[in-house]
Amino acid sequence: MTPQIAVFLVLAAVTVAGAISLILQRHPIHSALSLITVMVALAGLYLLQGAEFIAAVQIIVYGGAIMVLFVFVIMLLNAGEEERTNMSRIALYAGVPLGVVFLIEISYWVGRATMHLGAPATAAVSTRELSSLLFTEYVFPFELTSFLMLIALLGALVLARREESE
Repeated sequence: MTPQIAVFLVLAAVTVAGAISLILQRHPIHSALSLITVMVALAGLYLLQGAEFIAAVQIIVYGGAIMVLFVFVIMLLNAGEEERTNMSRIALYAGVPLGVVFLIEISYWVGRATMHLGAPATAAVSTRELSSLLFTEYVFPFELTSFLMLIALLGALVLARREESE
């Protein structure tokens, strides 16, 4: 086993553990911290692929800015610990076996893909080329994303004001 595969397996395990923790946490702030763990581990996986710019964006934008926004909204809404309910019968009898089958299938495909790994691709795209594409050809989706995030923030503020007045 090469060191790259060992690091990949460790980062993948951290990512999966963080995602499971994200789902199982009862307090929203703890879930947000688990999501930060997932984002940082994903940045490590991007680094393994040689995508340094995407790894930096993953940490700065998603691990930093978006998570600060999530924590701000959680604190603004004063979200407390969630109450647990019993698992529905559909989730118990259909969801759990399907989840196990999905996990087995993912394990199979990851194992199969790691057996046939070759030399990494040598063609790299510079940050200048990527930013040029982002601000010329893809400027509309870029701006649309920022506009949608602004609308989501305003919607959360309106909902928080409505809850506060009731």
